[in-house]
Amino acid sequence: MRTTDNTILITGGGSGIGRALAEAFYKRDNTVIITGRSKGKLDAVVAGRPNMHAAVLDVTDAAAISSFARQVVVTFPRLNVVINNAGIMRTENLLAPTVETTDALETVATNLLGPIHLNAGLLPHLRSQPEAAILNISSGLAFMPRADTPTYSATKAAIHSYSQSLRFQLRDTSVRVHELVPPYVQTELMGETQATDPTAMPLTDFIEETMSILDAAPDVDEVLVQRVLPLRNAEKGDYPKLFRSFNERFVSS
Repeated sequence: MRTTDNTILITGGGSGIGRALAEAFYKRDNTVIITGRSKGKLDAVVAGRPNMHAAVLDVTDAAAISSFARQVVVTFPRLNVVINNAGIMRTENLLAPTVETTDALETVATNLLGPIHLNAGLLPHLRSQPEAAILNISSGLAFMPRADTPTYSATKAAIHSYSQSLRFQLRDTSVRVHELVPPYVQTELMGETQATDPTAMPLTDFIEETMSILDAAPDVDEVLVQRVLPLRNAEKGDYPKLFRSFNERFVSS
């Protein structure tokens, strides 16, 4: 995908990686539409930015997504890029006396079904554009799961698989499919402490490297910053040993 002269829709654009991507693309003369569940957060992002727009959208609501998809292409007929960023990440104790599935169901609805519903609603429009792109946000945990966030890791693995299939089916169309694979980044995805965790990649560094990759290789299938490569390539090493050592860090914390 090119990084300028687009009309870009970003879900989960009120904070974290979504907000940072929105601001980075806005600086490159793109029209940007952000969505999220918090009107206050969205309004704070778009304030003072004439070519940035906001809409409240709950990506777990299939009917709301369908309605939104029909309306957004009317309001923004040049829409040609969709970035599926909205996501939640929660720990789950599968050894509890009673295992609750509420978090798991919400995680699947947000992280996996949300992008599937939105892409389905917008693909007819995107395919009509001379040049279009879908950027799905997965995670390094798609390739090396974090055992205390089993459903999150599973949804990101599913997004990776789904992106491959989507890319293949759209291979002869004008729509390119990319997958952005973040490492552990300083955001509030798992709470306020993550935003200042020194072991996490600074958000500004992650966005800067991501944009550099897209500039240098606009047709790249997977956008991989250096920090995520050990997770992405874990299968090439002693995977059982790496999996155990990776996850033991979270057991002791």
